[in-house]
Amino acid sequence: QLQLVESGGGLVQPGGSLRLSCAASGLMPDYYAIGWFRQAPGNEREGISCINWADGTTYYADSVKGRFTISRDNAKKTVYLQMGSLKFEDTAVYYCAACPTFRLCQIGRVESWGQGTQVTVSS
Repeated sequence: QLQLVESGGGLVQPGGSLRLSCAASGLMPDYYAIGWFRQAPGNEREGISCINWADGTTYYADSVKGRFTISRDNAKKTVYLQMGSLKFEDTAVYYCAACPTFRLCQIGRVESWGQGTQVTVSS
């Protein structure tokens, strides 16, 4: 299992942008995936995006398509989530997670979690 640490959360105005980072340590086997998830009070955990470490293939939930971009830096073993056109409903605790495969990330099967970082969208 990987150790994951998120950073970059904070307060942002509607329509603004924010970039989250997820730094990984430990082994990163081929075909692992890193995903971003979020949870707001009263809501179920929502899968946001996944990236296949091997080839960079990406997945986005409908709620963030066209607004969020996931990327990776192989050398730094870091995954980023660039969030734009932020809305009030994007307010949540955001978590990154390691998944055994890209497909398992898409269905929410997680091997290890980061600690989470709060994103608040408010005017």
